[in-house]
Amino acid sequence: MNGHYSHIIQLLSIPIYGILIPFEILLSHLQGFQFYSWRQTLLNVYLNLLNAGIDLLLRGFALVILVFFSQFALANTLSSLPYWLLLLLGEDLLFWLEHFVDHRVRFFWAVHVTHHSSEEFNLSTGFRSSVLMPFYRYLYFIPLVLLGFDVVHIFFMYALTQTWGILLHTQHIRKLPRWIEAVFVTPSHHRVHHASNIPYLDKNMGMVFIFWDRLFGTFAEEDPLEPPVFGLTKPLANPNHPVRIVTHEWEALYRDCTQKIPWRDRLRYLYKPPGWSHRGPLNTSEALQRHYRKMSQPHGDTVNSRRPSSKRNQTLQESPR
Repeated sequence: MNGHYSHIIQLLSIPIYGILIPFEILLSHLQGFQFYSWRQTLLNVYLNLLNAGIDLLLRGFALVILVFFSQFALANTLSSLPYWLLLLLGEDLLFWLEHFVDHRVRFFWAVHVTHHSSEEFNLSTGFRSSVLMPFYRYLYFIPLVLLGFDVVHIFFMYALTQTWGILLHTQHIRKLPRWIEAVFVTPSHHRVHHASNIPYLDKNMGMVFIFWDRLFGTFAEEDPLEPPVFGLTKPLANPNHPVRIVTHEWEALYRDCTQKIPWRDRLRYLYKPPGWSHRGPLNTSEALQRHYRKMSQPHGDTVNSRRPSSKRNQTLQESPR
């Protein structure tokens, strides 16, 4: 990324690091909310540094791959405003796709789960990076390259949208005006995304625009009667461990894939959704939501939607069947 674009990113990100996060820490403590703990905040910084280090090491390789595909690109003759607007729309759509895959394919969930593992939700949670994502994230940019968008512009737009995404991680902003909530991803939408409540699982995947989720059926409104419960559906035994915070789901996936079962089922553990089991019944988000809707009918019993007994990130042996 050239110096001009880097300066813009710095101008946007420095206030977040230097002003907004300290202000939110102070505000949350003065109001008695305790949205921050020092251990989890430092862990968020640590995970962000790990991600940034891997990203820096792989950036050259990613650029080589994208530049290679650029020789097959269509001629892009758009003028400035349509060019940047379409780049924003295209990148946000591809982010939705990447995010959807990260939630619905267990192999990629093992990468992404780190970002969802905090039971706190604050601006520093936005820096709680999926450490291993730089190994494949750039592959989602290839369609943009083939459509004639400049590689540097793609990385710049991604950095801009990530900055927006960080600002979504707050509990201090409740609901924004209706037209904003209808078009853009807001803190309310993103609180739903980070919640472990059954109705909220795998919802609101967008980064900037919420209409992708409305279009593809992954949208859920924040319900005042269903306050978000942040974190994983099964709390980690040691949420502050610097290694297992990254590896815990890989360990569970390894145990599932090395059972004495047919190879076809072992492979399914890699590409099926989290919660899938060759034994059944399923604890995938879709299966749990179907059961929740059925039990929530007027003739059914009242149930707790936080599914303490239906745990998405358990090993097979631990899962209630």
